[in-house]
Amino acid sequence: MHDDHDDLIYEALSQKDWKEIKSSDSWTIFKVMGEFVGGFEKLARIGPCVSIFGSARTKPDNPYYKMAEEIAFKLTQAGFGIITGGGPGIMEAGNKGARKGKGKSTGLNIELPFEQGSNPFIDSDKLLTFDFFFVRKVMFVKYSQGFIVLPGGFGTLDELFEAITLIQTHKIGKFPIVLVGSDFWAGLIDWVKTVLLEKEKNIHAEDLNLFTIVDTADEAVAIITEFYTKYTIKPNF
Repeated sequence: MHDDHDDLIYEALSQKDWKEIKSSDSWTIFKVMGEFVGGFEKLARIGPCVSIFGSARTKPDNPYYKMAEEIAFKLTQAGFGIITGGGPGIMEAGNKGARKGKGKSTGLNIELPFEQGSNPFIDSDKLLTFDFFFVRKVMFVKYSQGFIVLPGGFGTLDELFEAITLIQTHKIGKFPIVLVGSDFWAGLIDWVKTVLLEKEKNIHAEDLNLFTIVDTADEAVAIITEFYTKYTIKPNF
């Protein structure tokens, strides 16, 4: 007896003839292209926003849920739109705050066999659903003017380190990355400092300046708004 993981492994290891490989790969390429074209077309009309990342599993009574909602609301009052991953938890809180603030509320949903459906606080014309995580991540980065990262799991960490890597390597501009919740992030950041930087020297000391840790909604919003005041850039709304 085997589960879905076994099925994926068996499929990857199975022998396929050239015709099957060519047909499968060609279809995948067209699907990827379709997701990129659809995403670019829709998000270009929305304009850049601030992305809010965090766990799909966070409940509405959790303080971080309430903080995500407050951050999103206050960002819309400053003229920014909000992008989330479109699902429940912290993502729902971000879209809920954007809706409450009458700002643009965008959701980049991902098709998963478990856990995630789109939340009800996304503008009907601003919901996109993706099959491919990598296409979805491109959309987050391309159309975000800043990143607010609340506590989450592997997906949240993936999105965080994607943003840090692209800024570190100068593939995108040095947009603000704000980590919310010092208690949650302290262990990870301590490891980054003591192991990545001091012990292994795998990063530079200035890489620690690529993100800021805060504990309140006002601090998070201030970092975004002060960044754009400094560069005399205004939201596209």
